[in-house]
Amino acid sequence: MTELRIPALSLVCLVGVSGSGKSTFARTHFGRFEVLSSDFCRGLVADDENDQSATSAAFDVLHHIAGVRLAGGRLTVVDATNVQSQSRASLVALARAHDVLPVAIVLDVPERVSLERNAARTDRDFGAAVIRRQREQLRRSLRSLRKEGFRTVHVLEGEDEIADAVIVREKLLNDFRDDHGPFDVIGDVHGCRSELETLLTRLGYVLVRDEQGRPVDASHPEGRTAVFVGDLVDRGPDSPGVLRLVMGMVGAGHARCVPGNHENKLVKALRGRDVQRTHGLAETLAQLDEQPPDFRAAVEAFCYGLVSHLVLDDGNLIVAHAGLKEAYHGRASGRVRSFALYGDTTGETDEYGLPVRYPWAEEYRGRATVLYGHTPVPEPRWINNTLCLDTGCVFGGNLTALRYPEKELVSVPAEQEWYAPVRPLTAPGRRPDELALTDVTGRRGVETRLSGRVTVREENAAGALEVMSRFALDPRWLVYLPPTMAPCATAPAGDLLEHPSTAFDAYRSAGVTRVICEEKHMGSRAVALLCQDAEVARTRFEAPDGATGAVWTRTGRAFFPAPLTEALLQRLRSAAAAADLWDDADWLLFDAELLPWSAKAEDLLRHQYAAVGAAGRTATAAAVDVLSAAAARGVDVADVLARTTARARNAAAFTAAYRRYVWPTNGLDGVQIAPFQLLASGPADGEGRTWADHDHSWHLEVADRLANADPALVRRTQRLVVDVNDTASVEAGIRWWEELTGAGGEGMVVKPLDNGASGRRVQPGIKVRGREYLRIIYGPDYTEPSNLERLRQRGLGRKQSLALREYALGTEALERVVRGEPLWRVHEAVFAVLALESEPTDPRL
Repeated sequence: MTELRIPALSLVCLVGVSGSGKSTFARTHFGRFEVLSSDFCRGLVADDENDQSATSAAFDVLHHIAGVRLAGGRLTVVDATNVQSQSRASLVALARAHDVLPVAIVLDVPERVSLERNAARTDRDFGAAVIRRQREQLRRSLRSLRKEGFRTVHVLEGEDEIADAVIVREKLLNDFRDDHGPFDVIGDVHGCRSELETLLTRLGYVLVRDEQGRPVDASHPEGRTAVFVGDLVDRGPDSPGVLRLVMGMVGAGHARCVPGNHENKLVKALRGRDVQRTHGLAETLAQLDEQPPDFRAAVEAFCYGLVSHLVLDDGNLIVAHAGLKEAYHGRASGRVRSFALYGDTTGETDEYGLPVRYPWAEEYRGRATVLYGHTPVPEPRWINNTLCLDTGCVFGGNLTALRYPEKELVSVPAEQEWYAPVRPLTAPGRRPDELALTDVTGRRGVETRLSGRVTVREENAAGALEVMSRFALDPRWLVYLPPTMAPCATAPAGDLLEHPSTAFDAYRSAGVTRVICEEKHMGSRAVALLCQDAEVARTRFEAPDGATGAVWTRTGRAFFPAPLTEALLQRLRSAAAAADLWDDADWLLFDAELLPWSAKAEDLLRHQYAAVGAAGRTATAAAVDVLSAAAARGVDVADVLARTTARARNAAAFTAAYRRYVWPTNGLDGVQIAPFQLLASGPADGEGRTWADHDHSWHLEVADRLANADPALVRRTQRLVVDVNDTASVEAGIRWWEELTGAGGEGMVVKPLDNGASGRRVQPGIKVRGREYLRIIYGPDYTEPSNLERLRQRGLGRKQSLALREYALGTEALERVVRGEPLWRVHEAVFAVLALESEPTDPRL
């Protein structure tokens, strides 16, 4: 029996002349789907397994299938002659592309055997010359297979040896999936032996010392296993002591270890290679020179034998010194080892002369937890199920371990700064435009300047994710969502549900003395982001070619198709130029109202409001006619007739109310926008600013300048400043509201004039809606006394709280935008606003 040992994940190339028995060997030793036959692939593409003209296409198919299998982590066997070096070269390249080991199994049988077997097959008409040529190619191949890149080569000579062969699949050296721990994964030690002893003791390990008092082993009474992420040596005071302890633990089965780049370099130095003795290597070599020769030899063998990374706990845990992206988990190649040792670098160096590394963890989306070190950070922070455990002990930081699977961090402080860092320790970075699902799922909290931590519940986040992912704009545009607005307190008596006096009272109680009353437009809330040109849009917001901004709704949806949006933006851009708004800014962000309401909500108006109005008018008119006829005949229907007549008036009033929000539009004809606040602006290549420190009068004056430039498109917002402590001023404010609503207007919004500059935590705006507008909201008959009494019991607390939290989040998003923070930081706050909209509140408020 001849054992042929092959890696469990590998690309096996059978090599042999036609008739050497490769297909029979493959069927005997490998699974049905593990074997890819060149003959079968010829049949796939040409309906004839022996059509040599289809060879090129057949191998294209074979290579594709093999690549898919290898990408999925499946052993793959190629059944072809493979006697030509160029055919083998493509297979070696395929194995390397998928970071698996190529294996060659050569079946070398006498020429006569091949000739006899081919002659016995009616589908083969190979002549002896073909077999002879293939044998010559095979003989030449035997001398070069290892040089070609095959890590394992098995040569079976003769029929008996082939028949006696047994395939033994061996786990890769990094495969410890059957080890389920529990583990204590320890970050970069860098020669800090005393701190390592302290950490192990805190983790519950019992140290074992030799007769000189040196620690040579440590075990955990509960059977836990320590796992070291590498960089045991260099820079610190006692690299030999750390090595002696870790080597003892590994040798006793109490620990596992992966190599760091410092161990890799130490091996080269111990073997006499010419390496630069920098970053602490010189000190380590000097310390080792004081040790016995057999210890130095043991250190060299130990460090050389360390495997690039470990796959643990059924593949759920990966440990590699510099981390490892998912495609490399459980693979074996030079580039996998390089990534595990050094990370993925750009080839550039930073201002400290250190390599610039790609932020692989920011892009990681794998299932397995990846624990690593290499780049010191002030404190560990989870990034996409990865964690860096190098907290710079040798630089005066901490030595840190993670208990797994508990995911509990344990740290001990450095006893001193043993080595001055070349660059300051910094937190792990993240690609600025990278968004992650984990940023917005589950129960989350967003820190805000105005309201501290605002919590988003998991169920609300799920609802917002559906809207955001399916309907919202590209998040690079979506830098702000406006908050909901709380209504004023319910009027205690009379035939009105809302009245300005309650809004004035609320601000007076909160210590706000001057407020501004702004006309509430009959449209839809809109946010307009306007760039001076396409280049600014591309530079500042990474916009697609040609786009110069966006206009969106309260839920982040685009108002209009792209061509109409660009036409609107061009008009606004020209108006901004005439208003001199481009003097100090390349982009502008406005809060506004877009009119008419029907421009966005035509279906809602047609199918909900118009249907109710038409049904109400028709039914009540017919009922009034019948009841009037009955009354004329002397039937006592006075009460019913009075109620029905009132309902008919209410239905007519309901129809008149919603019709004010409808007028025809064609393109931009008939469309108007009423900006009421310049939220933020800035240069394309620097930090911007918010304008919350300017009072609302200033913002409306900016809007007036736009209206002067394009009065057909930009509508003015009427306003009135009221001193809530002055009776005459308050009465003037009430009269102004009555005039607005009496003329069919929706109502007004009352805001602190100073735009919140006082720092008081008050509502940013309180809406006071008119009697007839509320008929649209609460229904045609809401003004009936019984209905009004019921509605006066409405609870406003949840809506008021929601308005404050969303305002804090919106302000936070704006401040992050102008500071130039990464998109994911901005999007975190914007998404939270949308998520809060899923909270259970009365939508009529």
